Amino acid sequence: MDPTVAKPGFLRNVLVRLLLFGVFIVVVRFAYVITLAGESCTVGDFCFFSPSINLAIAGTRSGALAARGGAAGPPERYASKDWINGVRFYSSAFQDMISGGFLSPAAKALCVETPTGRDVLALREIGVIDAVGISKKASPPLVKSGEARRIPFPDGSFDFVFAGDGALEKSPRPAEFAAEISRTLKPEGFAAFHVKANDTYSYNSFVDLLNFCCNVVKINDMLGFDSSIPHIREIVVKKVRHTIDSESNSNSNSNGKECSVPEYKEKLVRNAEALIEEEPLKPWLTLKKNVKNIKYLSSMVDISFKDRYVYVDVGARSYGSSIGSWFRKQYPKQNKTFHVYAIEADKTFHQEYETKKGVTLLPYAAWVRNESLVFEINRDPGEKEKEKEKEKVKGKGRGMGRIQPLKSSGGFDGGEVEKIPGFDFADWLKNTVSENDFVVMKMDVEGTEFDLIPRLFETGAICLVDEIFLECHYNRWQRCCPGQRSPKYEKTYDQCLQLFTSLRQSGVLVHQWF
Repeated sequence: MDPTVAKPGFLRNVLVRLLLFGVFIVVVRFAYVITLAGESCTVGDFCFFSPSINLAIAGTRSGALAARGGAAGPPERYASKDWINGVRFYSSAFQDMISGGFLSPAAKALCVETPTGRDVLALREIGVIDAVGISKKASPPLVKSGEARRIPFPDGSFDFVFAGDGALEKSPRPAEFAAEISRTLKPEGFAAFHVKANDTYSYNSFVDLLNFCCNVVKINDMLGFDSSIPHIREIVVKKVRHTIDSESNSNSNSNGKECSVPEYKEKLVRNAEALIEEEPLKPWLTLKKNVKNIKYLSSMVDISFKDRYVYVDVGARSYGSSIGSWFRKQYPKQNKTFHVYAIEADKTFHQEYETKKGVTLLPYAAWVRNESLVFEINRDPGEKEKEKEKEKVKGKGRGMGRIQPLKSSGGFDGGEVEKIPGFDFADWLKNTVSENDFVVMKMDVEGTEFDLIPRLFETGAICLVDEIFLECHYNRWQRCCPGQRSPKYEKTYDQCLQLFTSLRQSGVLVHQWF
């Protein structure tokens, strides 16, 4: 063969082999960074694609791992329209925060409860490289395993913390959520939340959750990028108190002084149904029909930013009297789980509560102090003649009457009485719930409301109650005897109306109950 003909083919083969070897080196390096290191590329990582594309390739690897039993998400996520829209939305929001001085490229940032990691990627794309997310289920490389109630990082780890997608309001214990964000946030650091909070009640509830550590520095209303939260309220807070003050984080009325109902609660009272000012001739019908007119607090505002949800039934009687028949079936709870406290001194009703889940029975009489009491037992007309039949249906027609301290029990008219323990209801309430709880109360205490309500004001415990359903007892017209008033109670309807009016004028949302 002529050597002058073979030389060009030899050089071509050498060049092709060198080129293939170079491509092989690039591929091996790229595969190491993406598939082994599990991170997005930077300039120093010798990558040639944008972070978004790199993540898509990482997602492809994740899909392969999932097919072999690995724990990673599907690759389609990073190419979906929702994913891209979400990243763009968060990128714009974070750019505004940088412009406002709440975030900087040098910040160490955390995104909590972010199952997709869109917010984390958005932070990295705008230059906040040191950003990471946590969610119950990890989604490498953006999201690590962790929960907002127990953030897996030391105290003061981050300059910036973000909670989007309504994460705070969806939390079953938002107070713990807020406390963990405060713990991991550095002094003078910023936290941003995307929430609904579109009414004054929910906004102030949000502020109360973080009041122990932070001040609100920015509020911005914006349109969301998907249907889950079409309208978003962006709230940015700054950590200005570095330790949790146990006194400020608990009930601020623990000193026993009278409290002042916040103005935003007073405004809600103005939207309540009108009181029945004229005494009804048939109260057993009028007041029952009035239930249809009640404007429940939870139907007017968002109650999401509360730590616990509590229903206190003072004078509960049987479970079906109001807890089972009304509160659990009819009260609008916004899908929240309420814990019920049933306060009932009559032992006739105690046994049935033993099998009721989510109900705590207090077998005492609500009173103004801790002391022994006596109460009279009321029975329906003709019950004494049907005593044998009543044993078959125990407790029907029986109800707790007026109560008196043991030392002054001579005021009863020789009726059947029982000795019972009484407890300081206002003091118990202050030690059981806090201002961060949503508390609904029903009170049916046979005239003792004229003792208990002033005591609630005197101790400041009234400010812990969000909504009251109060049955006021007066010398009403008797159902059995037309034209005759009940001799059981001395108060008049006007005095009851004054009690309701004074409660509302003080900013307490109270409803007339039957």
